[in-house]
Amino acid sequence: MLKELNQVINYIENHLTNDLSLESISDYAGVSDYHFRTVFFHLSGMTLNEYVKNRKLSEANKDLVSGEKVTDVAFKYGYQSLDGFTKAFKKWCGYLPSDVIKNRSSKTFPKLSFVITVKGGVSMEFRIEDKPAFNLVGVSKRVPMQFEGVNNEIVKLAQSITDEHRKEMRSLQNIEPKKIVNASYHADANFLKEEGDLTHMIGVLTTESEASDRLDKVPVKACSWAVFPNEGPFPSTLQETMARTYSEWLPTSDYEIVNAPSYSFTTMDEHKKDYAYSEIWLPVRKR
Repeated sequence: MLKELNQVINYIENHLTNDLSLESISDYAGVSDYHFRTVFFHLSGMTLNEYVKNRKLSEANKDLVSGEKVTDVAFKYGYQSLDGFTKAFKKWCGYLPSDVIKNRSSKTFPKLSFVITVKGGVSMEFRIEDKPAFNLVGVSKRVPMQFEGVNNEIVKLAQSITDEHRKEMRSLQNIEPKKIVNASYHADANFLKEEGDLTHMIGVLTTESEASDRLDKVPVKACSWAVFPNEGPFPSTLQETMARTYSEWLPTSDYEIVNAPSYSFTTMDEHKKDYAYSEIWLPVRKR
């Protein structure tokens, strides 16, 4: 995956002055938008949108230093108005484009290059499991995509689950893991602009095809799953493990993510406060 990520970086560099849309970058990457952006974020520490904007403004700074006109530079890097470019440029570096021309002020944001650095030899436990086709059945909601922090809409979704929901879900679950899971899928087109939604479901896995109207159902095709067990303080251990699956395991493994829901479950320890066992399930296939 590192090779593919660096190819995407080169693609961005070669199209900074073209009509470079986030959709075209995702298409070039050749993986699902959701998983590609998650990998990018955990490896780089920034969203893809932030990276592209920073690279364009960095190159614009160079052009201004070399004497190009502000208007020409603004349109060269895709800004529809001089005012829009000026505001974005000042927010990025703290000074106006005219200051660059006058004082040769300069700020740079270099091109990224992805490499793997071994940090302390910390092992990461995982297993690969094959599963037949099943249905995810539960209560779902469109929620804003968040890479970090508590998603308040997911909290509201959990609070909306009734005793009737729980009873029916328990009666349907018949495939491992026989737990209540949190699943994410169907990121919409606006997700490419880092302002979109995805569907989050709190539910169970079942081979049953029938459920009442109060529950939603999502068919999942047979595939392989990379399973990452983790145990420790909750939710920090779960969040750290999720980050490591994308930033450490996936780029160096023989597997790639496929377009299917990912899910996790958590079992709280009754004897230790804020302590839990969790598993993260990612749909994968051999490269």
